[in-house]
Amino acid sequence: MKVTLITGASVGIGEAIARQIAQQKENLVLVARSEQALQLLCKTLTQQFGIKADYITADLCKPESAEFIYQTCKERGYEVESLINNAGMGSGGELIMRDLQHELNMMLLNMNAMVSLTHFFLKDMAVRKRGTIVNIGSLLSFIPAPYMAVYCATKAFVRSFSRALYEEAKPHGVHVLLFCPGLTDSNFIQGSAVDEKTANALTAGVRAQTPEQVATEFIKAYKEKRKFAISGGFNRFGAKILSILSDATIAGQTAKTYRKRML
Repeated sequence: MKVTLITGASVGIGEAIARQIAQQKENLVLVARSEQALQLLCKTLTQQFGIKADYITADLCKPESAEFIYQTCKERGYEVESLINNAGMGSGGELIMRDLQHELNMMLLNMNAMVSLTHFFLKDMAVRKRGTIVNIGSLLSFIPAPYMAVYCATKAFVRSFSRALYEEAKPHGVHVLLFCPGLTDSNFIQGSAVDEKTANALTAGVRAQTPEQVATEFIKAYKEKRKFAISGGFNRFGAKILSILSDATIAGQTAKTYRKRML
């Protein structure tokens, strides 16, 4: 059975994207750590849209999880037509004050898991000469932001990897989309293990979209088979401004702004 696989699908942007994909009558395999949330979401989507929705419970911070997901899909007879690498983790604050294991887990999730899943499923797509891979990046992939140094670096990796992979996959008939949301009203901050003062400093004055707004823009880019899209008009304008500034300028100005708010 042909399916679309979405990671980080139990809450936030991932859940909203799952609902949009279900509306397109695509069967789903949803991946996250929360089995209870996945069970409920699969039941809801099946009843509401008349599709087949299944789930795989996995922690993508664990190196073995990507192969486990791939093999489970094989065993259940699923042919993954679209892979949406949405699962991600955030961080904020001075690096020396952060828990090192959190930062390393974030790197494993944001980069290693994405590459591993892409590696497994892209092989099958290349044989079939069709398929879609979506990597969810971030507006912050354009910003070497002090006090979010590791997070921004992981998303810069996603951006570079996805833009290059688009060209690699094209001769195999596989499409790659890099989709970059900005700040979103979700559980992202809570999952980042950032204290309230730091969170407020990092998000002050930033326009946030709802997960539903992000998913609505996502599905348009997905259906149009675009290779790159930024969610939100304000975010698109910001990316254009950032493109004309040097990394040194961006880092310096960002550092000054965040220091004032954190003091």
